[in-house]
Amino acid sequence: MNISATLNFFRLIKSPSLCLPHATIPTFNDLPIPLSNAFGNLKPDIRAVVLDKDNCFAVPEENVVYKPYTDKFTSLLTTYPPPHLLIVSNSAGTTTSDPHNTHASLLSSTTSIPVLKHSTKKPGCGAQILDHFLHAPGSRVTSADQIAVVGDRLFTDVMLANLMGSWSIWVRDGVVENRNPLIAWERKLPASQVPLKFIPSEI
Repeated sequence: MNISATLNFFRLIKSPSLCLPHATIPTFNDLPIPLSNAFGNLKPDIRAVVLDKDNCFAVPEENVVYKPYTDKFTSLLTTYPPPHLLIVSNSAGTTTSDPHNTHASLLSSTTSIPVLKHSTKKPGCGAQILDHFLHAPGSRVTSADQIAVVGDRLFTDVMLANLMGSWSIWVRDGVVENRNPLIAWERKLPASQVPLKFIPSEI
C-alpha cells in the first residue's frame, strides 16, 4: 500500500490542480529532447530529469528498458547524463518494496542511471530528490524548477513534480494497458491544461 499517495490524495480535494501536468505526451518515444521543448513557449531551464520506471520506459516489474524505447532512452541519457538523470520508482529503491535494493541495483546496472533509495513513496519523496540533485558531485541543479519529472501516473509522478515546484511531463499511454480501476479513473481527468505558473513548492 502506498501510504504517501493515500495521505496526499486529501490534498487534491483542496487543490485539484496538483495532479495536472505541465505537458502531456502519448508515449515515452514522444518525449522531446531537450525537455524544455515540451512546454511550448515557456522554455524552462531544465537541468535534470526524474524518470518513473513502471509503464513509463519499462514493462511493469521488469528492470530493463522496453526495447522499442531504446533509442529514445539513449538520447535522453546522452543529453542528461548522471548526475542529471535519476530513476525514482515505487517498486525499485523503496525500503518497503525493495528493502535489500535488489531491484534498484539491477535497474541501475541495466540503465547506467542511479536509482533513488527512498523511504517514502511518491509523491512524498520530493525532499529526497531535491537533496540528491543539490548535493550530487557535478550537478548543476540549484533549484527545484530546474527539474522535470517524467511518468505515467497523475497521482504520483505529476503530483510529485507539482509539490516540489518542478515541471511535469505525463506519459499518457503506458507500455502496457493497465486495467486498474483507479488508474482508469485517473486517466479520465483533464490532463491537457498547461498551468501558466508554478504551484509553489510544498516540500
